[in-house]
Amino acid sequence: MIAKAQKPATADAYVAGVLSGDRAKLARAITLIESRNADHQRMAQEMLTQLLPRTGKSLRIGISGLPGAGKSTFIDAFGSMLTAAGHKVAVLAVDPTSSRTGGSILGDKTRMARLAIDPHAYIRPSPTGGTLGGVARATREAILVCEAAGFDVVLVETVGVGQSEITVAEMVDFFLVLMIAGGGDELQGIKKGVLEIADMIAITKADGDNARRAEITAKDYQHALRIITPNSPTWTPPVATISALENKGLDALWDRIVQHRRLVTMSGERDEKRRNQQVRWMWSLVEDRLMTRLKALPSVKALEKDVGAGKTTPVLAMEKLLATFSKGE
Repeated sequence: MIAKAQKPATADAYVAGVLSGDRAKLARAITLIESRNADHQRMAQEMLTQLLPRTGKSLRIGISGLPGAGKSTFIDAFGSMLTAAGHKVAVLAVDPTSSRTGGSILGDKTRMARLAIDPHAYIRPSPTGGTLGGVARATREAILVCEAAGFDVVLVETVGVGQSEITVAEMVDFFLVLMIAGGGDELQGIKKGVLEIADMIAITKADGDNARRAEITAKDYQHALRIITPNSPTWTPPVATISALENKGLDALWDRIVQHRRLVTMSGERDEKRRNQQVRWMWSLVEDRLMTRLKALPSVKALEKDVGAGKTTPVLAMEKLLATFSKGE
């Protein structure tokens, strides 16, 4: 007997799958978001439009840190603590570099041993082979899907460095930066920009012989933060020491995050921040789409050659390019 062909999934079916809490259907919904197929993209937007009324209630936490800071170990311990307290935790990753380096996202997932098998947690690697803009778009929309599925805490991990940290900070409510105690040169290796967007700094691996060094490093960062104007008038970024292996300081860290949420919610900053994030996201999408269309114009390569050869100035080339674009040529 020949099996009947499966009907193509509809946006309604994806919505029902997400709302049912079924992990496999949730995964398929996020895969739909990540697809570059035009039909899939249209269906994904239809699905998201239906899910929007059920989104926005989670606490979105961005997590970054230098290599060796123990992000995976921290997320595993921190997320497990939260699920044990009754929360549903989703972990999403922003890793635009994984296609070039092979990445460590899947390895990170295996290192999150407890969360990987926790029925109240969901871990989703970022799509490989994507640009930062593409991965960020997919992650932003995956946050909405996870919220609609009932996850009340969404952890967004940035695996890359530099611009990816700024990008993650632009999609979360609280940005946590993990640091390690070293030989006294920690502050020389951290960019001021990261300190400016951090809502909290946690010195990891504060256990055993390293505990004392972690405390000293924490004081160094506290001094450094004093010369940086805080993002919020109601919140001064604290510095803490934690140990994921010993579960030390994780509950106090969570208390600080909850305190931050309470303060910025009362002041109206949280809602204003989310509104601003949405508007900036819209314009970043506009810029990406316009750049894609501009670069696809036949005349672009010739203009690039003329600029490179010194036959015309970048300003004149830009004006000619925009004039051509407005005509649709």
